Amino acid sequence: MPVRTVVDIDEDSLNAARAALGTKTKVETVNRALVEVAALAARQRDLKRLVQGDLAALGDEELYHAAWQ
Repeated sequence: MPVRTVVDIDEDSLNAARAALGTKTKVETVNRALVEVAALAARQRDLKRLVQGDLAALGDEELYHAAWQ
């Protein structure tokens, strides 16, 4: 749900984000950047869990096959 908010945004950072994301408007750039940062945090969390061995169930063949049925 969109919420109208007034914020001061550094133009150089906005333009750099716009170029990196391929967005055209300020609103699109900010919204896309928020989504990308949240997705990056989720990937980092999952990678940390993988490295720490918290995903032991991935080696469970029975669980793996049950998930694809």
